[in-house]
Amino acid sequence: MRKIQLFTAFIALFLGTALIAEKSELRISKQYGLAYLPLIVLEEKGLIAKHAKTAGLGDIKVEWVTFGGGATANDALLSGSVDIISGGNAPFIRLWDKTKGKVKALAALDQSPLVLNSANPKVKTLRDLSDKDKIALPAVKVSIQSLVFQIAVAKEFGAENYDKLDHLTVTLKHPDALIALTSGKSEITGHLAPEPFLTIEQQNPNIHEVFNSYDVFGGRHTTNVISTTEEFYKNNPKLSQAIIDALNEADIWIAENKKEAAKLYLKAAKSKEPLEIIEAILNKPQISYQTKPLPNITVFSDFLFNTGAIKTKPKDWKELFFDKLH
Repeated sequence: MRKIQLFTAFIALFLGTALIAEKSELRISKQYGLAYLPLIVLEEKGLIAKHAKTAGLGDIKVEWVTFGGGATANDALLSGSVDIISGGNAPFIRLWDKTKGKVKALAALDQSPLVLNSANPKVKTLRDLSDKDKIALPAVKVSIQSLVFQIAVAKEFGAENYDKLDHLTVTLKHPDALIALTSGKSEITGHLAPEPFLTIEQQNPNIHEVFNSYDVFGGRHTTNVISTTEEFYKNNPKLSQAIIDALNEADIWIAENKKEAAKLYLKAAKSKEPLEIIEAILNKPQISYQTKPLPNITVFSDFLFNTGAIKTKPKDWKELFFDKLH
């Protein structure tokens, strides 16, 4: 009798699990800049729906939204407004810590430098900044740009002074920061910018580079990721894999079709920048797209832990990412 009961319970559990359908509608967010080009390719070419159908999930409806920074994206994920979010690794790591690992990264997006551009001719290094300077970034103290700024300041002034210049930073979306910096009519004198904004800004003869995040870190780093909740990941294993497969296809397509990728970006971003500039950026050796993160992503989490911004220190990158990438 005991064996029959166990067998019946097993069958019920199996059938119950089998009847749990994966989502047929997906809400996913992206942000501004070339770092999110793989997501633009996914959207414009319908790659998630393509790979979901290949995985036997039928027709998937994908809704895209655009946020101005990682903090907004984090709030949207926690509120259930979206299923997948994208953003810099700094706000992601904070969310991983806040949720005790219930939010993890599904995949990396890119390796790309962040650059502090300045319109103040007196500012050659961080030591030249004064209270007259205002530096734009997506979210004060939260964004990856803010974290890179703090790490650069700590390197220049000592670890204990990592937030010494935080009072100079202001929250501004990248497109708005570009306009403010290049207009010469704003209080904004600096912008910690990703591509293509940093290159576009440097076309202006009055703007110059102060530091590059690759130099601060001594090499390349993973910059942005896509992340989701443990609940979504467990309930949607095929869809999660379909998203990763779609990203891998997008990454390969971008690598092999730089000019077409540049055209796609300009169309999606509704940007009027010359095609040649965007194509040239995509051909820079410092820029690459891949779903697996660089192991040194823990440099960011180590810094956040050492400064008390997070309570838990991941021992390696695998703690931050769901196991499909391990």
